[in-house]
Amino acid sequence: MRYTDLSHIYKSLLFAVFLFLAPFSAISYASSPLKIVVTTSVLKDTLQNIVGPEAEIISLMGPGVDPHAYKATLKNMRDLNNADIIFYHGLHLEGKMADVLTEMSRSKPVYAVSNAIDPSQYIGDCKATAAIDPHIWFDIQLWKQVVRYISTQIQSIHPAEATKYQTHTTAYLEVLETLHQEITALIQTIPQHQRILITAHDAFSYFGRAYDIQVKSLQGISTVEECGLRDITNLVDYIVYHKIKAIFPENSVPMQALKAVVEGCKHKGHTVILGPPELYSDALGEAGTLEATYAGMVLSNVNNIVNALR
Repeated sequence: MRYTDLSHIYKSLLFAVFLFLAPFSAISYASSPLKIVVTTSVLKDTLQNIVGPEAEIISLMGPGVDPHAYKATLKNMRDLNNADIIFYHGLHLEGKMADVLTEMSRSKPVYAVSNAIDPSQYIGDCKATAAIDPHIWFDIQLWKQVVRYISTQIQSIHPAEATKYQTHTTAYLEVLETLHQEITALIQTIPQHQRILITAHDAFSYFGRAYDIQVKSLQGISTVEECGLRDITNLVDYIVYHKIKAIFPENSVPMQALKAVVEGCKHKGHTVILGPPELYSDALGEAGTLEATYAGMVLSNVNNIVNALR
């Protein structure tokens, strides 16, 4: 199944949701619209699907921004101070903003959406928060838990609109379930021995566990961790041994180190493609593109992975 097929599926899903939500679009808030601040574009799109267009949602980080290394700006601080409610990922994804978010939680509702997930479902060492993989959004079944959690918190903050939020949430969960089923089927079209995904940093372990694909990366779960020559050499040897056809850059991670991997494979007589297009890991794509939404981003990633490895 090629990219256009996946795009058609996503557009059909959105059209169905639009028809379902249309009768509710004219409802206005009983009081002033909520001012919601989130840390990433992934969270902004998720919130938009829950609350609809009426609420003001501000994302501190835009398309292509790496949350691992992000530091709050003065504008960010103004937005946080003016927010009615704040959502962030947690699990150390926004590591350099931890103190700011803790301070904000003393004066207003601040929620880490990773709290929606039972710790038994985390990947990593649960004894150390910084050692837990925060990229839970790549397992759609886990992200559905996050959607329910966010909806519950929003409804408690703004009960006058709880019915509408729940209606939106139910419709969006149906979209995500269909997306999950499509991804499961598509990954299965890759022969088992070719089902190895290699990326710039370790953002796809939840994806690998959920959809039965091996995942390896050059960097760890945080892009702040630097890779060394030994990491590059080990990955080159792995790629050559398994005759892997393609490895993937990411939209929020520089690709210089992966280029070194490609050169290393070439020196060993093995050609590996860097790409096709980059995967979207810690941030969505630019406005107006398929990848500007969570569902579209996941579809784009899967299309590129399947077409490169199959």
